Amino acid sequence: MTEGTFAVIALLVLGWAVTSGPLSRVNINGPLLFTAAGYVLANPDWGPLPVDFEAPSIHLIAELTLALLLFADASRVSIAEIKRDVRFPVRLLGIGLPLSVVLGSLLAAWLLDDVTWALAGFVGATLAPTDAALSAQVINDERIPMRIRRVLNVESGLNDGIVTPVVAFTLAVVATELGMAGHHDPHGGGALLEVAIGIAVGIALGLGSAFLLTHGSRRNWIVAGGRRLGALGAALSSFALAVALDGNGFIAAFVAGMAFGAGWKDDSVSVEEVGELPELLGEVLAFVVWFLFGAVLVPVAFDNFGLAVLFYALLSLTIVRLLPVALSLLGAGLDRGTVLFIGWFGPRGLASVVFALLAVEELGETPVVVPAIAAVSLTVLLSVVLHGISAGPLGTRYVRFEEEEADKAAHGPRSRRSGHHTEEPR
Repeated sequence: MTEGTFAVIALLVLGWAVTSGPLSRVNINGPLLFTAAGYVLANPDWGPLPVDFEAPSIHLIAELTLALLLFADASRVSIAEIKRDVRFPVRLLGIGLPLSVVLGSLLAAWLLDDVTWALAGFVGATLAPTDAALSAQVINDERIPMRIRRVLNVESGLNDGIVTPVVAFTLAVVATELGMAGHHDPHGGGALLEVAIGIAVGIALGLGSAFLLTHGSRRNWIVAGGRRLGALGAALSSFALAVALDGNGFIAAFVAGMAFGAGWKDDSVSVEEVGELPELLGEVLAFVVWFLFGAVLVPVAFDNFGLAVLFYALLSLTIVRLLPVALSLLGAGLDRGTVLFIGWFGPRGLASVVFALLAVEELGETPVVVPAIAAVSLTVLLSVVLHGISAGPLGTRYVRFEEEEADKAAHGPRSRRSGHHTEEPR
C-alpha cells in the first residue's frame, strides 16, 4: 500500500467520523462507504490508487484486524448477562451455526462449478458468522427489547471465533488437494494441532494479562491509560505468539479475549472500558479491510458474476440463515416476527472478508478457487447493501409489530406469544 493510498484511507476515516451521523440516518454505514471507495479508487482496471495485494503488510493488516475484533468482542461477553437468556445464544450457536455451515456447504457444492467438497465447506464456514457492526443500528436501537439485541450481539461476537477452526481446516484440505507445498496435512493432525496451540496460548495470555493488570491496578503501578495499553498488548501478543508457535492466531485472540474478560477482577473499571483500545484500533483497521474488499474482492465477484453465484448469494442471506435460526429457536417461546427479525439481521461482514482474503493469499486465484471467492464476495457485498439499508426501516416495523402483539396480548389469550412477554428462562 503506497503512501498516497494510505493518505486517502486516513482522510476517508476522518470524513466518516465527521459525517457518520447524517450518513447513518440515510442508512449509509462505514463498511458500505469504504467498500465503494475501494472499488472506485483502487479498482485494478481503472483505479488511480495502487493496491499491491501480494504485499505482506496487506495480509498482516487483515489478520490483525480480525484478531483485535475477536479479542474485543470476546472480552465484552458477560457470563452473568448470558445466563439471563442463555438458551437463545446456546441454541443459535450450538444448533443454528452448525446447520448454517452444513446447509451453506451443501448449496455451494451443488450450485458452484468445479467446487470440491472441501472448498464448499470453506464457503459454508466462511459465510456462517455474522457481523454485529453491520447491524449496529439495530443493536443500539433502545426501542427493541434488550434480550433480542443481546442475543444478536452475543451471537455475532462468538460465532466467528467458533467457525475459525473449520475455516482453517478446510483451507488446509484444499491446499493439500491442490498439491501446494508448505501446508500441514490435515489428515495428519496439523490443523488440530494449530487449534490446540491457539487455545493454550489464548488461555495463558488472557488469564495472565488480566491477573497482571488487575494486580498492578490495585497497587497503583499503572499510569493513566496503561490498562488499555495492556489489553491491546494482550490481544496482539496472543495472536503473534500463537502464529510464532505455528498455532492458529485467530483462535488464540478469541480465547484470550474470553479468558481476559473472565479473569478481570478490578471493580474500579469495567472490562469494556479496558478493552476500548483494541476495539477502537480494530474498528479503524476494519475500514482499511473494507477498502481492500472493494478493491480486491468485489472485482472478482463482478468478473465471475453468473446466475449460480447470484443464486447462491441470495440463498445464503435468506434460507441458509433463516431456516437454521427458525429450527434452533423452535420451542423457545418467541413469536414468528421475532424469529424472522433475528434471522434476517445476521449480516455477513468482516470475518467473511478476512477469511476470503486469506484464501486468496494461500490458494491464489486459481480456476478452482475463483468461483468460491466470487460467491463469498458477492454475498458479503449484498449483505452490506441490503442489511445496511434495511436496518432502520425493519427495526421500526418490528417495534410496531411487537406493540401490536402486546396490545392483542393484553386483550386475549395470546399473552405468552409476544417477544416482549416471553417467560424469563429459569
